[in-house]
Amino acid sequence: MATPRPVFRELSTDECITLLHRHNVGRMAISHRDRIELVPIHYVYDDGWLYGRTAVGTKIEMVSHNRWVAFEVDEVRDVFDWASVVVKGGLYLLRKDGSAQEKAVYDKGVSLVRTIIPEALTPDDPVPERALLFRIHADELSGRAASPGS
Repeated sequence: MATPRPVFRELSTDECITLLHRHNVGRMAISHRDRIELVPIHYVYDDGWLYGRTAVGTKIEMVSHNRWVAFEVDEVRDVFDWASVVVKGGLYLLRKDGSAQEKAVYDKGVSLVRTIIPEALTPDDPVPERALLFRIHADELSGRAASPGS
């Protein structure tokens, strides 16, 4: 029996947002000079922003030169049964010691990250080295899906 021809389609903005809300792990691509890093990150999507955390290292060094990143999350059920969302935008480190507005954004980031890791940024944090909070603005949001044809 031959494999049926799949059906491909673009996801609506609402479908993209629904998929982002449904998951908490995706992949972030960072570019600097002639290098690209692709790293898994945990995240929370809220009102046009992806919130996450990381440790000091290559990602932060690369973003200090070029804050533009791409982020991807997907659901794969089978080779021709999947959905994928790509977010492109600027990555911003959150500061707890800045202005009142910066502190409020930092506190929001902490609260959101704690919805998936309740011990985040406490003495019981399972990955205390990941103490830097960031958010990525969804300047561009797109998605595609494949489904089995008949």
